[in-house]
Amino acid sequence: MGGSYGLLVLVGVALLLTTGQCDVSCSGTDGRPGEAGIPGRDGRPGVKGQKGEPAVMDSGPVDKIVLLRLKGESGIRGRPGVMGPKGYRGDLGPAGQSGTPGHPGPDGKSIGQGENSPQQARSAFSVMRTDPSYPTFGKVVTYQTTVVNIPGDFNAATGVFTCRVPGVYYFTFHSVAKVSVCLGIASDPPFNRVGFCDYNRNTDQVLSGGVVLQLTTGQRIWLESFKDQQREVEARDTNEKQIIFSGFLLFSNAE
Repeated sequence: MGGSYGLLVLVGVALLLTTGQCDVSCSGTDGRPGEAGIPGRDGRPGVKGQKGEPAVMDSGPVDKIVLLRLKGESGIRGRPGVMGPKGYRGDLGPAGQSGTPGHPGPDGKSIGQGENSPQQARSAFSVMRTDPSYPTFGKVVTYQTTVVNIPGDFNAATGVFTCRVPGVYYFTFHSVAKVSVCLGIASDPPFNRVGFCDYNRNTDQVLSGGVVLQLTTGQRIWLESFKDQQREVEARDTNEKQIIFSGFLLFSNAE
């Protein structure tokens, strides 16, 4: 019993010695700070607040300077909009006042007198052939009706136009027939003839031609028939035909 008690005392002393040493050299290491956690989700929207009280208007005079200070800055000017549709035409306005008279024009120039002066420079004719016979080849075409002949430069009996006023003229013809026809506008030299042909077969068809010529005084112009590819039987045709020959002065050399 006494031995056991002594053993316990030894063990207790040993424990005290061991505990004293750990207090000095057996302390534990410090731990690391913890890492930040993942941010949490946004909370739900709050409840809408109550409507505020209306502003109280000042009963006194409004200071314009204060209003200008309260006014915000002007924004950037926007782009022009698309052009709208055209509006309706308005009513005609009242007539304006008469303007002042203009200055007198310059004095006119004398253009002379007499039969061949520019003042009398006019010439035009239009004649019609209604004879059903075929116009003879190489001959001047003659006419039965005179529609216009001013002042009489065209000779209806011979079918020839004689230039009285030198200048630029236009001549033209039209014919209707059921057979082939060749017609030419002919003249004294230096111009000879310009011809036109229509090769037709038993149907009415119009042949036409025209020419602009510079004529001198006394130069003659006429319409003549000529032979090209027409058949002999066509030259003896007596069906209804019509030829119109016309000409007029465009402008005289004096202008």
